[in-house]
Amino acid sequence: HSTILRAPWIFGESVDRPTRGITGFVYSSIRTITALVGAGIDMAMVPMIVLSDEQRSSPERDSVIAAINGVLGDYLQESGNPLAIPMCLRADGKTLELSGPALAAAIPQASGKILLLAHGLCLTDQHWDQEGHDHGALLAAELGYTPVYLHYNTGLHISTNGRELADMLAALTDAWPVPVEEIAIVAHSMGGLVSRSACHYGALAGRAWLGHLRKIIFLGTPHHGSPLERAGNWLDTLLLSSPYSAAFARLGKIRSAGITDLRYGSLLDDDWVDKDRFAPVGDPRQPVPLPEGVACYMVAASTGSIEDELQNHRNGDGLVPVYSALGVHHDPSMALPPDATEQWIGYDMNHIDLLHRRDVYAQLREWLAESAAPELVKRVG
Repeated sequence: HSTILRAPWIFGESVDRPTRGITGFVYSSIRTITALVGAGIDMAMVPMIVLSDEQRSSPERDSVIAAINGVLGDYLQESGNPLAIPMCLRADGKTLELSGPALAAAIPQASGKILLLAHGLCLTDQHWDQEGHDHGALLAAELGYTPVYLHYNTGLHISTNGRELADMLAALTDAWPVPVEEIAIVAHSMGGLVSRSACHYGALAGRAWLGHLRKIIFLGTPHHGSPLERAGNWLDTLLLSSPYSAAFARLGKIRSAGITDLRYGSLLDDDWVDKDRFAPVGDPRQPVPLPEGVACYMVAASTGSIEDELQNHRNGDGLVPVYSALGVHHDPSMALPPDATEQWIGYDMNHIDLLHRRDVYAQLREWLAESAAPELVKRVG
């Protein structure tokens, strides 16, 4: 604590000089360990990398790797780590090769109705199959959709994944073995933000698949971010403001680009390029409207009961507040207008329950069974 006499306040500018004695040794160790986290991760993962070469993928292994990617996926990609997940589309748990013959062989019963299911942070496509229920499989059986599951590195910037998804959907529809009649998207959490980003960049590139996109259903998507990430950002700031806690702040900065994008729900490169993503600034986003000519549906969840309105607004589904999932915002330029969407709130359920609850499925089925609003179909055509 040798800097204490030189520091005018406990909370002041960080001091670059290390403290001396045993306290200095402890702080120095923290700094050293933090600085070596990246290298340590690579070394610790060597057995898993070897395992990946020797054994086939398993749901358990994929789940662990997906969680690591969610927290550190940007670092894994930048460092060339083999555990960085490359974006792909899957069916029946297998990666699809996006060529006509390969798709025809992989999905021999493909229909003209494509249903894309996009998972959220730290998850995999296999998380759609829980407790004996898979929204995609049941929608295929009852409504004739062909489900295709997105699998991606959730630690990357949302806009990075959005751009890649826009290109991948172009390749998918070009190679689809039968004429494409329509595309629908069911997206959970971050997957909804990636889908909106893909629509934005697909429109800029003039992608033809947008002309087939009829509906998007957002399940617990943090359209205006998550207060948990914002709390983490302010914790970083408080830690850095003291010379005695600054060493710990670096640990908080291990959060991936994907996680920090969830602070406000950033969709575009312009929201983060040439900016410090850990800086305690206000909402940096550019307004991004819902995709033109597409029927959009918002699903929010609350851990409270339908009678407990205060808890519903305060807690949401445990991760995403109800207002964020419904697109509500005090700034009209940022708000997703309710008259452009249909909304549904599920009670006594949490964020992950949205993936498998039967009452959620019933609402999905009802919306997807309906014809899109005539004015929306006209605008698409």
